[in-house]
Amino acid sequence: MWFLLRLVGGVTLALFLGLSSAYYTARNVGFERFIVSNGPWTTDLTSGGVDAGMYTRARVAITGLLALNQSEAIYYIAKRDSAGDTLDGNCSYRIEGRDPDARWWSITAYANDNFLIDTPSHNYSVSKTSVVRSADGIFVVRLSPAAEQQNWIATSPAGFDVMLRLYNPGATVVKDPSAAFLPSITKEVCS
Repeated sequence: MWFLLRLVGGVTLALFLGLSSAYYTARNVGFERFIVSNGPWTTDLTSGGVDAGMYTRARVAITGLLALNQSEAIYYIAKRDSAGDTLDGNCSYRIEGRDPDARWWSITAYANDNFLIDTPSHNYSVSKTSVVRSADGIFVVRLSPAAEQQNWIATSPAGFDVMLRLYNPGATVVKDPSAAFLPSITKEVCS
């Protein structure tokens, strides 16, 4: 009887340790060589592509990105502002820029669990077709926990990050994602 209990306990422990280490590795290890930075934005050049290894595919599955290949979409993620500070859910930010070189784009805020931020306003994102621009073509999007009148995305005091999706990006963006013209993220005020 003791042998059976020790066997079941050993198998259970081995499964737990194996799955935990695989999950940790898929989320955190070894992706730096594929990451390209552009201001506060980063992108993984292998997401959605044939060059994606097993850990990249696992990370995509875990985070729910459902990545398309790079010629169809490029996904930039910002966890920091343009000054290099981590995005803080108790602060308000301004995302400012012109339309990126893509057929269509969107900017969306996500909670730390990779899901949309639970907010009664349902202000999760803005896009090329919904953003209000000034006469010179510049848009300003507000990221804050408090409602704004236009171009507002709700944030979470528990933390958040921002994703910029470029669908059918221009050839120059595909060729060099680090040189694409992307909007800045500037911290305004903190509570």
